[in-house]
Amino acid sequence: MIDPVDGASQADEITIRAVERADLLEILRIERASFENPWPYQAFISALDDPVFLAATATETAKIHGYVIGDIMPNHGRDRGHIKDLAVSPSARRNGIGQTLLWTAIRQLATTGAVTVKLEVRAGNTPAQSLYEAVGFEVSRRVPRYYNDGEDALILVFDLQSS
Repeated sequence: MIDPVDGASQADEITIRAVERADLLEILRIERASFENPWPYQAFISALDDPVFLAATATETAKIHGYVIGDIMPNHGRDRGHIKDLAVSPSARRNGIGQTLLWTAIRQLATTGAVTVKLEVRAGNTPAQSLYEAVGFEVSRRVPRYYNDGEDALILVFDLQSS
């Protein structure tokens, strides 16, 4: 069990662990409930090889409430972590689970050599932007028409060397 994050009212009832293949159907269910254009099942199979693929499970019941996927991208000697996907089940949101997953992923990416962590977020997804900014991510730039439906993306960056 990890330490709860400041302000995470119920995160102390959550265990963060590595995702196993048997978890993927439940993770796909959360993905589909969270995004209009969800990742396909095969993308989660491939993510099993990523350095960060974590699930937030209820300590008492082992029910999966959320997940995060991240990897490392070489960047001219300054490896960059990349949060590729993060979602929390709609019924478990606003309890600190997303923040706990995010902090755990950041710590894991730091131990693998990342000096920064980046992610993309839809320009219209203000709840996610609030989460990322509360953790310390800063907007780096806007990418017009990044998503298939034409919505812009914001690129956010967390500097591990200044935190």
